[in-house]
Amino acid sequence: MASSDLDVLIDMGFEKARAELAVKKSGGLQGALEWLEDNQDKSLDEISAAATSSTKDDDDPTAEPPALKSGEVAKSLECEICGKKLRSEAQAEFHASKSGHDQFKESTEEIAPLTEAEKKAKLEEMRRALAEKRAGMSDQDKIDKKRNEEIRRKSTKETQDLKEDLAKKEQIKEAAAKRQEKQAEKAAKERIKAKIAADKEERRLKAEKDKAEREGRAPPAEPATAPLPTTSGPVASKPASAYTEARLRLQTTAGSVQKSFPVETTLFEVAAALTEESGLEVQSFTQNYPKKVFDKVDFGATLKELGLVPSASLIIR
Repeated sequence: MASSDLDVLIDMGFEKARAELAVKKSGGLQGALEWLEDNQDKSLDEISAAATSSTKDDDDPTAEPPALKSGEVAKSLECEICGKKLRSEAQAEFHASKSGHDQFKESTEEIAPLTEAEKKAKLEEMRRALAEKRAGMSDQDKIDKKRNEEIRRKSTKETQDLKEDLAKKEQIKEAAAKRQEKQAEKAAKERIKAKIAADKEERRLKAEKDKAEREGRAPPAEPATAPLPTTSGPVASKPASAYTEARLRLQTTAGSVQKSFPVETTLFEVAAALTEESGLEVQSFTQNYPKKVFDKVDFGATLKELGLVPSASLIIR
């Protein structure tokens, strides 16, 4: 009988260890189903701990109350607190451990065993309860998975933002390095030009002096020589060279702002400053007069090189 009941419970999807424990504690299929229903939220470890605690004063802690034997007259026990009918002492002890009720009396009423229809209904009810529990666990798994995905996306976005910020800083450093390199190259070319011009003038003056000596004339007066340009001084005397700052009027979608930048600031650094202050992603600058459009190709050039000194008005795109 117990083996057949065990097979039925295992076919329903219950763990073998839990099903064996249910049959052992109840003595039959009906009691096993009730026991499984009452203990469906407990783990095997919790059930074992509770059984050990409730029987710690007995001689044999693992002993279970005997179930009704075959041919024994069926009598029932009744809980005086809630009125529930119980088939055996084992069921009464389980009811007491579950509910805390400790007052029972014998009843002459015999609890009839489940009919085949009742067994099927009980089995179906247990299957439905088990399916609902698994569905609930599945829903919780979905919620946990969604939360973990949100955490992963947030972490990915923060990492991407950090990479973009580092890339912008690297672009600013590269633009500054290129600007310095371009300035050094320009100063070197100016020095070479000045040296060539000075050598040419020196040869001209020497030729005139030699000619005057051959003709018996006084040599021509030598003009005052200008010092060679150095990297510490201005290379050419342009009108805009006296300015150290450029005043820019920047027209954005949010309104017009005026800012001052050093003349050696690149257009990329101006765009980065606007992005940092207002979050605006700058694609290009447009100058109405004279009509010019400065796109990202021009972002590495300085305000001085682009002719935006001492002041300019630009439309942000």
